[in-house]
Amino acid sequence: MNNKPPVRQGEELDVNIESIGGKGDGIAKVKGFVLFVKGVQKGETCRVRVSKVLEKVGFADKIGIAMSEPKKEKMLEPEPEPQFEDTEDFGSDLNDE
Repeated sequence: MNNKPPVRQGEELDVNIESIGGKGDGIAKVKGFVLFVKGVQKGETCRVRVSKVLEKVGFADKIGIAMSEPKKEKMLEPEPEPQFEDTEDFGSDLNDE
């Protein structure tokens, strides 16, 4: 099984910092792939340069502000069930016959 990471060393990306890891690095995801970014805050959107890519995670350095708004990755939430109003009384006409 060859799962190639979706980022390459030296690549510049716009990311959203989703959370902060135990060592204080920001955590961003690119197509589900985790990038650790130094010197950022949760909720920050920034431009990063990938410095190292491992099999399951990568590391990046903040190089500036984002050039564009990155797509936010989130868990798929179930669609809310439609709400219907019961506007007709189907049982009332049956007794009138």
